Amino acid sequence: MTPYARRGVHGQTVEALARRILGGEIPEGATLDLVALQSELDVSLTALRESLKVLAAKGMVDARQKRGTFVRARADWNLLDADVLRWQFEGGRTTGAEWSLLRNLAEVRAIIEPAAVRLAAERRTEADLLLLETAVEAMARQDADPGHAVDADLAFHRALLAATHNELLERMEMVIESGLAHRDRIVHSAPHSEDPVPAHRAVLDAVRDRDPQAAETAMRALLDQAGRDLARLDGPEDGTATDGATGSDDTKGSRGQ
Repeated sequence: MTPYARRGVHGQTVEALARRILGGEIPEGATLDLVALQSELDVSLTALRESLKVLAAKGMVDARQKRGTFVRARADWNLLDADVLRWQFEGGRTTGAEWSLLRNLAEVRAIIEPAAVRLAAERRTEADLLLLETAVEAMARQDADPGHAVDADLAFHRALLAATHNELLERMEMVIESGLAHRDRIVHSAPHSEDPVPAHRAVLDAVRDRDPQAAETAMRALLDQAGRDLARLDGPEDGTATDGATGSDDTKGSRGQ
């Protein structure tokens, strides 16, 4: 699904409501007071209803006669929707729920990317290799700021999925990208992370050599490294984030996996 366009009052209203629901400020099962929300958000009732339609399409809210508009159970939310993922990660301090989601993302990546890279090694074109090489070179730039480093890492994994030439796998970038970007920003905020360039270069070399087994092995090593970087910053077992894991770009660390 194409990500929701964040423009104008309508877009701002959608995102404000989504973050309140995802953050638990408006809990599951709660009936929404549309008049109060209209006043609080300073929007027309029409704009509010249109915004709620967007969230309804993502499984987050519903409306029933005699009950009104209410927040659906989390089990009904489309958690694979690119906007829902992004909304969960775009908000200051990393919460316990976000750490849990990042760990879930790591498990999804461990299932998808090693298999995807095998296909990429078999099907890659010269154009695919150029995109992968460009991303690795951008990642290796010592003068790159953290934002550019995040972009380079995303570009690499996006190009890798595209190199499978499988339309459904290519769409998985929308599932992976929001969480991967947030993970990268957290890792960037801390020192002592491992240099990501050699691991990415190993994946690229195996894809270039059309060696599926070597490509899978290199990808698993890359994901292991990504897991180690995140584990250094993860909150305690109760899911509370550490104080340093805020997603700030103030301190340069690893440039992503």
